[in-house]
Amino acid sequence: MRITHFIITACLSAGLTFTANAQSAKDIRGAAPVVQLTSEPDPVLVVDQPLAEPLTQGRVVVQYRTENLRILPVYGAAAKNVSPRIGHLHITVDDTPWHWADASNEPLIINGFTAGTHKILVELADPTHKIITRKTITFIVPESKGMEMHH
Repeated sequence: MRITHFIITACLSAGLTFTANAQSAKDIRGAAPVVQLTSEPDPVLVVDQPLAEPLTQGRVVVQYRTENLRILPVYGAAAKNVSPRIGHLHITVDDTPWHWADASNEPLIINGFTAGTHKILVELADPTHKIITRKTITFIVPESKGMEMHH
């Protein structure tokens, strides 16, 4: 109590003011994850187009974010009861018959693309791999300009 009183007094004497109209932590971060939610809004998946510079080297860097769902490497039926809800991504490149799961919550980085048009399907999945929502991005990898050798 004494330290808190000292800090507030020091802030006020330094001319710092506290505003009541600032957004609360809940406004920015959502409900505290320590309390089970009785209802949750639908999950949202936002996927950006690849960053332009890496595309010139055949590398795709895609940033994404989720709302109302946390990306975590937790799987199975019991994990469906976690609140706030959790899940992971399924990534499919160029309509291949296979995909991989990603639960890193980091940008997607995929190397080795050839020049031309490509697409990536990003699916938001629950802990049992059931797809909740999906986004497809289409992009063009430019022709490589070839590196000149300097002696």
